[in-house]
Amino acid sequence: MTAALPQAQVGVIGGSGFYELAGFTDRREVVVETPFGSPSDALTVGQLGGMGVAFLPRHGRGHSVMPSELPVRANVHALKQLGVQWVISVGAVGSMREEIRPLDLVVPDQLFDRTKSRPSTFFGDGLVVHVGFAEPFCPLLSQALLAAARQVCAGPRSGMGARVHAGGTYVCIEGPQFSTKAESRIYRQWGVDVIGMTAIPEAKLAREAELCYATLALSTDYDVWHESEEPVTVEMVVANLLKNVETSKQVVRRTIDALPIERSCPCPTALRDAIITQPDNIPADTRQRLDLLVGKYLT
Repeated sequence: MTAALPQAQVGVIGGSGFYELAGFTDRREVVVETPFGSPSDALTVGQLGGMGVAFLPRHGRGHSVMPSELPVRANVHALKQLGVQWVISVGAVGSMREEIRPLDLVVPDQLFDRTKSRPSTFFGDGLVVHVGFAEPFCPLLSQALLAAARQVCAGPRSGMGARVHAGGTYVCIEGPQFSTKAESRIYRQWGVDVIGMTAIPEAKLAREAELCYATLALSTDYDVWHESEEPVTVEMVVANLLKNVETSKQVVRRTIDALPIERSCPCPTALRDAIITQPDNIPADTRQRLDLLVGKYLT
């Protein structure tokens, strides 16, 4: 008989440099299998600030999974299996704006998808779903993340002089290569604010799973557009990540402490009017595989 999975209300996905989250009580590691394979790593589940929390290192401990190889469907589905409702994503980004300095924090409110080869939906195989994505980040969770970031960076331990930026467009590229100068200049002309490799398809899949999802973006560099700065390198990214990863952990802790119990945003009902296929036409194996996501709408 399969043991019941522990339950959590909040999921934290840690990006580059953010491989663990300290402070858990009742801590246990959980290996979750999903209809989409295994997640990036085992999840750490426990109590944090009075809330059940599940932590997943996006690239695996030791950073062995590159952005294009991430099992994002498995990652998001695993969080859903654990009962997660809120997903806090932390990741490194390059700045596309002079005013967003390296080491600053950004809570973006828009996404621009420039990825090329990543599965970006749970659906298909006889089930067609068109989910709304005009506002890709949960407004409630983004506001909580923003308030926590401002509190932490205004506190006596911030030290590094990080500023917090509300809103902005995150352009997600395929990677794993950094941008060319031509690409970087064009992205700036398009009006994007930060550039990264991991918010897509995480945000899309979180919406399909009816999870509240928001990103804390850690600015590590000026990409390659800035003429007076050195072009971005892995060494630069890692060095700046190490400087603000502790700050990001403090932000995550404060956000968890401040989360409301009830979700009053549209995220929990994102699929209610999005399923196009008539229930009788959905293949039985597809219904079974996706029951956790759509079962309540097909009964």
